[in-house]
Order: sequence, then C-alpha cells, then structure tokens
Amino acid sequence: MNITSADALEAPATGAAQRVAVVGGGLLGMTLALRLAERGGDITLFEADDELGGLAAPWTLGNVTWDRHYHVTLFSDLHLRALLRELDLEESVVWSTVGTGFYTDGRFHPMNGALDFLKFPALGLIDKLRLGLTIAFASRIADPLPLEDQTVEAWLTRYSGRTTFERIWRPLLRAKLGERYRDASAAFIWAIIVRLYAARRAGLGAERFGYVPGGYRTVIAALAKRLAAAGVTLRLGSAVQRVAARDAARVRGGLVVETEEGGRPERFAFDEVVLTVPAPLAASLVPEFDADERQRLASKIYGGIVCASLLLDEPLGPYYVTNLTDDWVPFTGVIDMASVVDRAAFNGGALVYLPKYVRPDDPLFEATDEAIEASFLAALERMYPNFSRARVRAFRVSRVRHVFPIATLGYSRSLPRIETSLPGLYVLNSAHIVNGTLNVNETLALVERGLAAMGQATVPR
Repeated sequence: MNITSADALEAPATGAAQRVAVVGGGLLGMTLALRLAERGGDITLFEADDELGGLAAPWTLGNVTWDRHYHVTLFSDLHLRALLRELDLEESVVWSTVGTGFYTDGRFHPMNGALDFLKFPALGLIDKLRLGLTIAFASRIADPLPLEDQTVEAWLTRYSGRTTFERIWRPLLRAKLGERYRDASAAFIWAIIVRLYAARRAGLGAERFGYVPGGYRTVIAALAKRLAAAGVTLRLGSAVQRVAARDAARVRGGLVVETEEGGRPERFAFDEVVLTVPAPLAASLVPEFDADERQRLASKIYGGIVCASLLLDEPLGPYYVTNLTDDWVPFTGVIDMASVVDRAAFNGGALVYLPKYVRPDDPLFEATDEAIEASFLAALERMYPNFSRARVRAFRVSRVRHVFPIATLGYSRSLPRIETSLPGLYVLNSAHIVNGTLNVNETLALVERGLAAMGQATVPR
C-alpha cells in the first residue's frame, strides 16, 4: 500500500492528473477511490481509523478474526457480486439457505414457510391473512414515493391491523430502528420487503445467503491491493478536521483538506474532495456550506448500534436470525452465524451477534462492557435453557453512533445534494440511499451516482 506523506500545500501543476481526496475508508470510499484512480486521477484516501473497511472492518474475538458487525451476501446483491467478481472472489462465495425464527411469549417458533406461518400462535387466522396480503401488496408497489408521506405505523396498521402491528411489525421495527421507528415512513418497510422478495426470486424460491471465506477481511484486503496497484495513496489514522476553499475566489481546483495525524496538523491541496462520512459529520467539516445544504445534512436522523459479539462453544439454536417480540429482552435480535458460516472458520466455535439499535445519544453507549455482558448473558440464560456462561469463549462490544439514516417522512425531498455549493466538493454517503436499506450492496450502488455527479460515470444512473 502507498501509505505515505501527501504533498505539501501547493497548487497542482498545469496538465497534471486531477488530485482528488476521498474522505472515509469504508467500502464506499475504497471503491470510489479505485474507480477515480482507474480514470487517471491522483487519488488520496483519508481514513481516521488505523484500518480500512468502516462498518465492514474485521476484529479479533478470542482466537477468531471475523467481521465486527454481521454481514451476509444475498444472491440478489448484484452490485456486491460484481465487485467480488472483479476481485476474483465471487467463485469462492459459499452459499446456503438458512432458517428464521421468532421468539414470542417466551417460546421459539420457526418461520420458514407457509406451514410455519399458519402454525404461528401469536396471530389469528384473519390477522395472518392480512399480514400475508400486506407483504404481497408491498412487493408489487413500483413507485414508493407516495409511501414517504405516511408513517410506517399508520400504513402497516391500515393494511395488517392493530393486532398484527403490535405483535409482529412493531417488534421488528424496534429491532432495526429502536424507538425511532416512530419517525420512519412506510417506504422503509417497503424497501425491506422488496429486497427479501428479490432474494427469493434470485434464489429460486428461497433466500440464499453467502459469505466469502475469511469474511470481509478477505474482501477488504483484496480491494486494498487493487488500490495500491492503481496508485492510490492511503492515509490511515488521518482524521480530517476541515475542508475549505484555498482562497476567497472559491474556484474549482482550490480545496484544502486539514487533518490531524498522530497529534500533528497537516494541510493538503486538492482539485476535488469527496466526503463519504456520515451526514452530520460532513456538515461539521465544511464551514463554508450554505444554510440549506448544512440543514439537509445535519437534519438526517441516524440510528446507532451497540452490538455484542460472542464466541461460543456451540450454536444457540437452528436459526440464522431470531426475531424478538418480547419487550424485556435487552437486545433486538439474535444472529447466529453458524447457520451460514462453516464453524471451522471459528475454530470449531460459533459466532453470535446480539445487536441493540439505539439513538446516537442512548445511555447504552456509556455503559461498560461488563454491564452489557451481564445483561445480555442473563437474557440468553432465560431464553435458552441449555445456554450457560461457561459456553462463552469470548465477548466483545462494538459501539457506532451513526450507522444509517432513517427514512423519515418526505425523505427524498430533503435529500442532501451530492455536488455542493463549494466548487469541487462532493458529499456521498448512506444518506443518499433513497427507499432502500443500509447494506453493502446498496452502498456500492452509490458509487456510480457519485461518479456521475463528478462527470466521470461510465454508465449513468
């Protein structure tokens, strides 16, 4: 990798390649940097952390290195699969079908087909019929824009009924959005339903889930290798503090990026800068934003996550995802990777994620790892009769305050512009995912939109 010192603050030479800074070393920033370098740019990628990958970055749990947060590839994830193909990784993807369950009224119930659905005790026959019709109806909506003017609660209650909303939809919404589900529009649930239907179609009737051996560590390493081959300069541990025009003229080709590296301030000149960081952070980095674009960025309502990773001796149960409808459980879902990933990858163990989606200012962010561990493990002991703390090989907690923006009412009308009022400065992040859900595939789909805004797209979107 070209992890080197950037040039001193000086204007680019006439005729030289466009000097472009990409701020944010997640998969979006990495892929965008690669595409810009392939088009002949002189690219520098700034990442505040000491490693690349962002939310997809790996970490070590006991004697296992795997993804810090849970990720799988769906067969319908065409943008992600195209990148894996380019990195010579697609053929290595291991595919499987997995089970889904519900934990309701202190009992586990499978939810893997029509028969399981009919046997599900939490709903009566009429409620089940309305639920099925709601899902089928949503999957056939071609234009979700009108859904942005209805709250998800009002829309689901109208079609599924109050009982179904309280027993099924509300717990599922809380699992993904916490209490912020009250701010979400109906377009949010539409996007989830459509993605799952696409996965079923692509998987010939059943969702096919896959992973690259080694997890996203393998993907990130392969992408970093491509960046190095393309001549991209990687500046890790380099936290951008400010982006501004070089002078009052605010002409294109005159941007300054100010960073802090190892406690030392640095200043670099670029022709163009792309911020791929969360919208509120982007708003804080550019004092010269006009009032409208600052408001559009700063007003995005983000959800955060406190996610525990557990390395166990054995899997907890037969389901990849267990949806929780009982309010007393301190986390919002159980994700058992042993249903997807060969346990040899975990040295014979089983990797389980216990996510809790919360507001960025939730007190849980200040709780100690020990307090979270005590609370979460006590809940597992209550839920799973065969579980004991002696089965836990390792426990670790990840905290991220800004994970994804919530699709609020009228979301697309308040979308931040990619091309900003400061010439040569662009903002591209998950806030630009319209009527979709945050996942790696949707994130990669943003790359061509960013290139189009910069006038460098090969295929307009």
